[in-house]
Amino acid sequence: MTIDKTAIRNAATVIVLRDRESNPHVLMGQRGAKAAFMPSKFVFPGGAVDAEDANIALSSPLPSLCADRLLEDSTEDLSHALAVAAIRELWEETGLILGRSGGWNGDIPEDWQSYAARGFLPTADGLQFFFRAITPPGRPRRFDARFFLLDASHLSGDLDDFSAASDELSHLQWIPLSQAREFDLPFITEVVLAEVEAKAHDPAPPASVPFFKNDDEASLFIRLRGYSPKSDE
Repeated sequence: MTIDKTAIRNAATVIVLRDRESNPHVLMGQRGAKAAFMPSKFVFPGGAVDAEDANIALSSPLPSLCADRLLEDSTEDLSHALAVAAIRELWEETGLILGRSGGWNGDIPEDWQSYAARGFLPTADGLQFFFRAITPPGRPRRFDARFFLLDASHLSGDLDDFSAASDELSHLQWIPLSQAREFDLPFITEVVLAEVEAKAHDPAPPASVPFFKNDDEASLFIRLRGYSPKSDE
């Protein structure tokens, strides 16, 4: 079967904040120079939802407010699959675990075997639905990405140990939030970082979730709070 790579795929992205009350840092890495989507750009960990994500059990679900907000401007409930994808992509791309100690029952899907081998079950109660963006038309890949904000205190293990990460992102690092927009970023990542800066010291859920909506007729921001262009733009 031929896959239409220009079709919009659902995706989950994780914005991990560390030391948010004192000196906030955000976890980012650089995509490969030969990547088809956003080559060489610094990005948050994340990726497309897999078909089996909907069948992975969570030891604790998303907060109900987040699950409800994921239904806004949507025709189906993808909250569970998106949360699972966020945890899986975070593990695959950074080697960091969002989960609690526990053993799996039954067969473990291949994508989760290395995670389960660490003795953890995925848990989503630390994720906060924060932003949504659809890739504009004409790009080699298009995603309907939901961005989840996560305080690093919810992670297990050494926050500086990326040894279990795949090679999809290089130069993984905790970047001071105040300096992150100086890196080579995709436009939408710059926008999201501005929104994160506006909420970095406030752990409460945002009053609303911004949505960068792109279709064949128009591109517009809905419920945007804090973005303004760089001074040199």
